Amino acid sequence: MTLAIVRTRALIGLHAPEVRVEVHVGRGLPAFHIVGLPEASVRESRERVRAALLHRGFDFPNRRLTVNLAPADLPKNSGRFDLPIALGLLVASGQVPGDALEGLELVGELSLTGELRPIRGCLPMAIAVRSAGRRLVLPAASGAEAALDPQVRALAANHLGEVCEHLRGSAALTRLAPAQPACPVLHGPDFADIKGHGLARRALEIAASGGHSVLMSGPPGAGKSLLAGCLPSILPPLDCDQALAVASLQALTDSFRPEQWGRRPFRAPHHSASAAALVGGGANPRPGEISLAHHGVLFLDELPEFQRPVLEALREPLETGRITLSRASRQVDFPAEFQLIAAMNPCPCGHLGNDRCRCGIEQVMRYQRRVSGPLLDRIDLLLHVYPVDEDTLTTDNRAESSACIGGRVGHAWARQHARQGKANARLHAAEVDRQCVLADPARAVLVQAARRLRWSSRGLHRVMRVARTIADLADCSQIDADHIAEAIGYRRALPDGSGPAD
Repeated sequence: MTLAIVRTRALIGLHAPEVRVEVHVGRGLPAFHIVGLPEASVRESRERVRAALLHRGFDFPNRRLTVNLAPADLPKNSGRFDLPIALGLLVASGQVPGDALEGLELVGELSLTGELRPIRGCLPMAIAVRSAGRRLVLPAASGAEAALDPQVRALAANHLGEVCEHLRGSAALTRLAPAQPACPVLHGPDFADIKGHGLARRALEIAASGGHSVLMSGPPGAGKSLLAGCLPSILPPLDCDQALAVASLQALTDSFRPEQWGRRPFRAPHHSASAAALVGGGANPRPGEISLAHHGVLFLDELPEFQRPVLEALREPLETGRITLSRASRQVDFPAEFQLIAAMNPCPCGHLGNDRCRCGIEQVMRYQRRVSGPLLDRIDLLLHVYPVDEDTLTTDNRAESSACIGGRVGHAWARQHARQGKANARLHAAEVDRQCVLADPARAVLVQAARRLRWSSRGLHRVMRVARTIADLADCSQIDADHIAEAIGYRRALPDGSGPAD
């Protein structure tokens, strides 16, 4: 046999398209060519494959070798093509039988000694191969990641020789069995440890129940970051499909850890992060912070300190729950259903409305305008976090724990998913009218507020979604005037720092 075909997978975002590795051993002067739009890391596989074959005792064909990676218009990168190229050479040169390749796909990077090294993105590839009805041969070091798929169909190998023995039928490779880690107990801040902040606690309970975005404004040290850090402790756990989606995204950036399985991600990038770091990008696009926060929380502290283009890049994903990265040669789509929790000071010094503040009106307005109106219009809950007085701080009374709040959140979450199959924050415009049924007094209050505050259609719908969540927490099928009034209270401009302490 002078021609061999081995199936493998490329990786473009979460999509793992099939690639056929066609290896031809022909007459002519000795040469080794790889064609089919390979990048540098794939072209360098010639030396890795040559050294690995010789070290494992195989003959390297001293003939004209041509490797075609089809389809030719699909960019190929990384060392995951080493194993299929090496097996193709062995089959085409008659050193290994090729019949057993039927029904298999192979991925893996080779060391110079023939050992198989772990590769990035094994989980999306394992899911794609399983959907195609085949089995994936992959490095054993990547087996734990692929085993997260509850229907995994994969074989694990430690080195090239084990794969060859499997093809010869002398020693079968180890079959991977599904092995999903137990969902860990969440360790972190608990709402029971927070003194005061009744309004902020209520707002975060509403936000957690409906998946709503929140902007907290307040002086330094008031507790904004601590409150945001408590939010994951009251969110419902991920189901299997959601956990698989989160793990697949983390696998693309080599950030997945088994102990994180089933835990909602909490991402808190520094305000110096670039737009590409937040939304994703690169020559070979990878997910950014908003996609790594999929089904979880994206916390942006010191919101006005982020660059304006970075904040504006959040507007479309907040609406659609997806981000599309377009490049000259490809277009990559990543999910980004994240819950935005942001915090900021009301002025440059942070003490607006206090005798300590020396900021002028122009300074305050310039600082607050760093957060644009269109972005504010996409945030559901706006509230001011006031400092807690000394008497509250020194009391020994513990507040309600995250477990108690999480029980109510889980009940509201189950109620809305049974009704509409999604969180209230994800309702489309057509679904708002159908799911957010208003009582006549509530409608009158909403119309009056919308006219007086000159809301946009988006702002009006966001108030109705928040009111729907408040009604779900109260176990009400219809939105009453009290629910609308509370939702309107969270829908206002940036606070000026005045008002009584909470």
